[in-house]
Amino acid sequence: MIIQISKLNFKGFSKYADFTDEELISQFQNDDENAFLVLVNRYEEPLLDFANRYLSNRAEAEDIVQETFVKVYKKKHFYKEIAKFSTWIYTITANLSKTELRKRKNRRQVSITELGWENKDFEIPDNIYNPEKSTEKNFQEGIIKDAIRELSTIYKEVIILRDLQELSYEEISNILVLPMGTVKSRVNRARVMLQEKLSYLKNQSHN
Repeated sequence: MIIQISKLNFKGFSKYADFTDEELISQFQNDDENAFLVLVNRYEEPLLDFANRYLSNRAEAEDIVQETFVKVYKKKHFYKEIAKFSTWIYTITANLSKTELRKRKNRRQVSITELGWENKDFEIPDNIYNPEKSTEKNFQEGIIKDAIRELSTIYKEVIILRDLQELSYEEISNILVLPMGTVKSRVNRARVMLQEKLSYLKNQSHN
């Protein structure tokens, strides 16, 4: 599997250390497979973190990242240096993650219909926050993850890309195909919503 190659010993790959992402993909487009390995090594963990936070499911996130690198490998010539490579690869992962969310929603709808509730609308949360299951050691991390998970998709994706992945507003704008003003507005709104949720969850845990 392609994703496993990033676990290889990178001794001998030092010549690529100072290559930019754009130089690496250019090398790969010229059939330098080692350049692809370096890109996998650079992006596997950041993309996995992004997909995992987006989907709240590690196994699905690993599949998404695997598929991302397969697409990069097969469609390397689709990349044109009019955008940063990071923007291109994050766009692939984001689109695959959105597709997975749609599939997940459809699976839920099918399940509900099979139960005979086809004429009713139900909202089924992926995970329900339970403060009693949190330990003091991971309390802060747990409530933050829960707060992010409960955000709607349009706010979740921008806050992950901006505050957790630390991408620029311009990069996020290109990845999500949104005006920069919309991105900034959603980031600000997401931060306010998170503050409200975190305050509520903290108060709830102490009651």
